[in-house]
Amino acid sequence: MAQLDLAGVCVRYGATVAVDGISFSLEEGEIGCLVGPSGCGKTSLLRAIAGFEPVANGSIMLADTMASAPCWNLAPHRRSVGMLFQDFALFPHLSAAGNIAFGLRGWGKRAISERVEELLALVGLEGMGPRYPHELSGGQQQRVALARALAPRPRVLLLDEPFSSQDIERRAQLAQEVRQILRREHVTALLVTHDQNEAFAMADHIGVMNHGHLHQWADPYALYHEPADLFVADFIGHGALLAAEVRDAEQLETPLGTLHGRIPTHFRHGDAVYLLVRPDDILHDDTSEQRATVVNRTFRGADFLYTLALDDGEEVLCLSPSHHDHPIGERMGIRLEIEHLVVFDRAA
Repeated sequence: MAQLDLAGVCVRYGATVAVDGISFSLEEGEIGCLVGPSGCGKTSLLRAIAGFEPVANGSIMLADTMASAPCWNLAPHRRSVGMLFQDFALFPHLSAAGNIAFGLRGWGKRAISERVEELLALVGLEGMGPRYPHELSGGQQQRVALARALAPRPRVLLLDEPFSSQDIERRAQLAQEVRQILRREHVTALLVTHDQNEAFAMADHIGVMNHGHLHQWADPYALYHEPADLFVADFIGHGALLAAEVRDAEQLETPLGTLHGRIPTHFRHGDAVYLLVRPDDILHDDTSEQRATVVNRTFRGADFLYTLALDDGEEVLCLSPSHHDHPIGERMGIRLEIEHLVVFDRAA
């Protein structure tokens, strides 16, 4: 049985539709993530799952409990849903242990003490229970907030931009740590983030939203390599959409030459399409006759991310080891290596 199941969920604010007909589910222990541009409905959907917003249509099930439906909204405190916010929202007058114990009202004193110690150990803060938030680093405060959210053993944990206040390196580390903690607790979780790397690091399933619609719900690999539509292809990861033309069921004419591979059967000879080309599809090759002009480059330590202009003016990205150092304006050799062709109808 799914721990979280959404079926055709709609959320409205007056005449404005914030969430429109969204369906997906998460099994026990799975981690889902919602990504999309600002204002696409991610946070509104999270608030509906938490019980802070009613649904206009559809339903939200938490295990075998109907949580939301038109004319029915189970109170937030009865949903067994935990929340982790981007600002941590720790109580400054309570110690780390006191913050974790806050949601355990009704538990016996011994049970509370055991659960607090268990969680401090789980998040790597053994012995820090007496410390107050101002005595902890940002990362330690984050762990206390996570432990507090996990304390009452919620059915589902919702995380709203939980790492946004951290620097890039710390965010990646925290995402991995939190994923491991959720795994150990067998917690079903749903994360909202603007950071795609964060989503790929944490999630079993990722949903891409825009204007209240869910364009695709898939595992990270499928989302990256098999985007459902042009919006997902353009939004997820770095990439370029090259104008191309279908020759037959296994040939595509592109600015980089004729490519061979399986093309979806609904395309016919002469159809105008877009080909999705990722930076890892373009390989640097000094021996290649195919050349492109470096128009921009970003040094990333182990590699350069080059922006290259093809002879027809279209641009692609190329990820190359940083010992291949090509200045802007240079013509560098490239070779296309695509395992499978991802194409979209240009007329769509």
